[in-house]
Amino acid sequence: MIDLHTHTFFSDGELVPAELVRRAAVAGYSAIAITDHADKTNTKWLLDNIVDVVDEIGAANSIRVLAGVELTHVPPAAIADVAQLARDNGAEIVLVHGESIVDPVMPGTNMAAIKAGIDILAHPGLITAEEVDLAAESGVYLEVTTRKGNSLTNGHVVKLAQKYGAKLVINNDAHAPTDILDPEMVHKIALGAGMTEEQFLQAQKNSKLLVKKAKGG
Repeated sequence: MIDLHTHTFFSDGELVPAELVRRAAVAGYSAIAITDHADKTNTKWLLDNIVDVVDEIGAANSIRVLAGVELTHVPPAAIADVAQLARDNGAEIVLVHGESIVDPVMPGTNMAAIKAGIDILAHPGLITAEEVDLAAESGVYLEVTTRKGNSLTNGHVVKLAQKYGAKLVINNDAHAPTDILDPEMVHKIALGAGMTEEQFLQAQKNSKLLVKKAKGG
């Protein structure tokens, strides 16, 4: 199991990075990404605090750890620039907080994120067919999430992804120890969202490909 969307106390999570990684490893995860909430004001600061330690923490726990960010409530017109800022400061993976129906995300965020070529559009809510089609064409992954509230539109995301051939990943969006779900529960939530067994396995492969790309093999 791989989780490419997690948070530490550097944003609104409860755990220090070392404990987050340890708990994920004990829960049976083979890789995670630390992706705290970021905008232009704190992107460099966040990455300065984790880029140089993720490999060390990962090695100590026999798990691969990616340094990343989740760009959150960044105005759509600025997403491309802040995503590049993150990559310039060592981000191995860039997520954007999509237009979840439970958060007041600016309209246009989903489209701007896809056009910016970010890696994963997190909990994209009632994403449009046009946006999903572009994500498929651009190689931007769409997230199926286990997080309460954000998961309410999982079925919509899965349905459109199936129709237009967009790639999916499954993440916890973990903020607390109880958010690091065991692989069996993640599997059940994915099936409940309308994924077939084959699609669930493909989503796991997609996450592995993202980790491989980030770590250079």
